[in-house]
Amino acid sequence: MTVFLETERLVLRPFADTDADGLLALDNDPDVMRFINGGKPTSYEAIQTQTLPRLLHAYPCFGTRGYWAAEEKATGAFLGWFEFRPLDDHSAAVVELGYRLNKAAWGKGYATEGSRALIRKGFTDLGVERITANTMTVNIRSRRVMEKAGLTFLRDFTGDWPEAIEGSEHGEVEYELTRTDWEQHR
Repeated sequence: MTVFLETERLVLRPFADTDADGLLALDNDPDVMRFINGGKPTSYEAIQTQTLPRLLHAYPCFGTRGYWAAEEKATGAFLGWFEFRPLDDHSAAVVELGYRLNKAAWGKGYATEGSRALIRKGFTDLGVERITANTMTVNIRSRRVMEKAGLTFLRDFTGDWPEAIEGSEHGEVEYELTRTDWEQHR
């Protein structure tokens, strides 16, 4: 297994086709998907034809991928994934941070731990200048992770939702962290 990044409790590794079952379980938990699609189920076909190809995409500017399967280091259990994806395939200057973890991993600090490690790697090894993260305004847990990871509120905005879901009427928020701010506060 190729490891992209390790923390005290996590292993972040590239996705493989064998992760389809773990992704299916993750994306079929209504609580996990509440702020993504309103909790609607995802088919195995959608995992194979849409989700996995997106997670397997390589970014030339990184020479690697932008999505990482998260495993608990002690047990090897699949916890979900982290996104640290350049907004431009050919430039590592601005990346989007994201995470989707199963409910068993909630409230244990895994999202913050993985996010901080990715931020550190981005600013020290990958040439990142700015990190951005978005969520629905009402997604308080995700907003708290962003803040604990060092990002600060940038703006409110209204996203283009194909179908409105509960809470989308309140809009979305964007957080950011620049390399300069990170260096000054670490």
